[in-house]
Amino acid sequence: MSCQVLYRLPHKKHYVTLEQKHGEPLEINSLSQLNEKKGFVVAPFQASDEYPILLIRPDVVFSCETDGHIPADLHFPPAWATPYETIEHRDEYMDDFSRFHSQLINGRFSKLVLAREATLLTEEPVDPKILFFEACHRYPRLFIALVSMPDGTSWLTATPEILLEGIGEEWRTIALAGTMQLEGDELLGEGENIRWSPKNIQEQRYVANYIGECLKGFSIDFKEEGPYTVRAAHLVHLRSDFCFKRKHLPIGNLLEVLHPTPAVCGLPKKEAYNFIIQNEYSPREYYSGFMGPLGIDDATHLYVSLRCLHTNGTEHHLQAGGGLLKESLPEQEWQETQAKMQTMRSLFYK
Repeated sequence: MSCQVLYRLPHKKHYVTLEQKHGEPLEINSLSQLNEKKGFVVAPFQASDEYPILLIRPDVVFSCETDGHIPADLHFPPAWATPYETIEHRDEYMDDFSRFHSQLINGRFSKLVLAREATLLTEEPVDPKILFFEACHRYPRLFIALVSMPDGTSWLTATPEILLEGIGEEWRTIALAGTMQLEGDELLGEGENIRWSPKNIQEQRYVANYIGECLKGFSIDFKEEGPYTVRAAHLVHLRSDFCFKRKHLPIGNLLEVLHPTPAVCGLPKKEAYNFIIQNEYSPREYYSGFMGPLGIDDATHLYVSLRCLHTNGTEHHLQAGGGLLKESLPEQEWQETQAKMQTMRSLFYK
């Protein structure tokens, strides 16, 4: 079975199709093995035998102009549009919140990211390419990618968060954290009038400080700009940019230090990472990992896999998360995950 990828970079008018027709994607044990490699990377939150780091090495690469609308040869029958059942797993999330929050209160962690899953069921299988083109149409500011996996399932992401991108010596990464929902007239702008709470500001600063320390660890001279407000669909986030010259630094080594950032994990990072793996109700799989082209046409665009959908015909798993601090309140955090899941949920409703 061939492995196919469709992706569209933010603000672009074309999408790219990659297809590996011969052989299986390369399975990689550690991110440092990506040094000197080229292809499309699909990395999980935690690499394992079941969910390895995949490098798709395309035999076919071509781009197509698009206005984001669904092509005429794909159809969206009304029977597909509305899920007949949604399973939210609220009780499991609240149990996780209590367990995570207690560790913040006792000072073991300064931040923990708690993710969850919701499941949509449809009567008929939904062609994931329809969802990809619908996402391209609705979310011009986001990186949109659809990966057809070797097991026959598909992963779709619509994400604003750059993990690492660049061409030649010019590279950047970002610190993206803090979330607020736009409503009413705010949807007409870019969130420029949003007033950020101390909790959101502190959460984003944790991530920015961590990334700065990572780059200093490689003796990289960088320029930090921000934080500033950026819009992602109906949400806004706080973002800081870190621009630097990569020179001869191996990409895989840098990725090994950056991933996962505190934006999807927590602090202290190693301890938070292990706590999440052991205590989160829903395994993350490829959610909050990263994906994107690596060295294709000499350019790299790797994005954190946020606002994810894992689809298998009639069963569609939405995944989203949020950063918890000791000041966090359970209902507010639940509503934040609901708002983030709406990015993918809305694709099922015309």
